[in-house]
Amino acid sequence: MSLALLFSPQGSQVIGMGRELAERSVAAHATFEEADRVLGWSVSETCWNGPSDRLDDTRQTQACLLATSVAAHRALGERVELEPRLVAGHSVGEYAALVAAGILDFGASLRLVSRRAELMAAVGADGGMAAVIGLDRETVESVVASVGRPTELVVANDNAPGQVVISGRREVLKAATEPMRAAGAKRVLRLPVSGAFHSPLMTDVAEGLAAAFEGEDWHDALIPIISNVSAEPVSDAGMIRALLAEQVRSPVEWVRCIERMSAEGVDLAIECGPGSALTGMVRRITPGLRTANVSDAASLEATAALLRSDLPQPALA
Repeated sequence: MSLALLFSPQGSQVIGMGRELAERSVAAHATFEEADRVLGWSVSETCWNGPSDRLDDTRQTQACLLATSVAAHRALGERVELEPRLVAGHSVGEYAALVAAGILDFGASLRLVSRRAELMAAVGADGGMAAVIGLDRETVESVVASVGRPTELVVANDNAPGQVVISGRREVLKAATEPMRAAGAKRVLRLPVSGAFHSPLMTDVAEGLAAAFEGEDWHDALIPIISNVSAEPVSDAGMIRALLAEQVRSPVEWVRCIERMSAEGVDLAIECGPGSALTGMVRRITPGLRTANVSDAASLEATAALLRSDLPQPALA
């Protein structure tokens, strides 16, 4: 078995996330306690009880997702020894992957993701994102080009075959909707986000993040992380920092990330975090790659059992 760990993106959040993990796992409970202490507000209360308008505010969402994803990873690690070959996270999920890979400690990742959220919220008023369902990336890019606003509308996420996200100024997103439908899109869905993430409109955020990165201790990866930007495994701390700053204004190349994992010999991908959005994407990208997830008590125990069943058995005397 060759294992990869995946970490959930924004949009996966749901009230109650992580509560069962904290009730079942000492490590998960301690993770939420640390998040509350480091950030000075109750991450655990927001995750477990909301309200939804607070949980969905990107200034809280990103830290809540990070804490829940790290808690899921640590809870699984309590039950079975984990030896992943690679890690990856989708967008904000990369910050949980940094912790799993030993690149940053959890406190540093919390501080950075909190700063990321503040910067994104500050510049987000005029931007938005939309999911284009039923078109391939090349067609979406062609329609985007036809709109003629290259700095104001871009492909932001290549999530899976037939699921591409565009990002840009709200008026330009609106102008692109009918051309996408005319090109054959089944749906064009505006996403409940507060900005044009993963677009050139986030340049100020990228620069602010690069400055914030200077204040934390970074380490070469113990486990290579597949970058959202390059879709390549990276271990060098300096390269990881540079790519992570670029990530917020660059497309998330998720299809290429998963294809690269498969090419590296990974045969089981486990999503750590609320829901199973990435699990579904992986199945569409590489149907032969086995998947599992850890989001609650039932999935924690099921995934731990799956991993135990795949461990080499001792030879009989």
